[in-house]
Amino acid sequence: MAESVYKVIELVGTSTESWEKAASAAVERAGESLRDLRIAEVVQLDMQINAGKVEAYRAKVKVSFKYEANS
Repeated sequence: MAESVYKVIELVGTSTESWEKAASAAVERAGESLRDLRIAEVVQLDMQINAGKVEAYRAKVKVSFKYEANS
């Protein structure tokens, strides 16, 4: 097997419903413009609060994809 290189970026997804949907939103959006996504790791969860109520769930996600140099 040939050697490979992967780039890792951090994204923050949001959802008004759950952390799971927030993380999924980040990965799905990344998949629209990045090829060959490999691993997603949730590294932080938090919530946006307004007037004592949760308005949004946020998930910080590290996503890796295969790095390909321009030819």
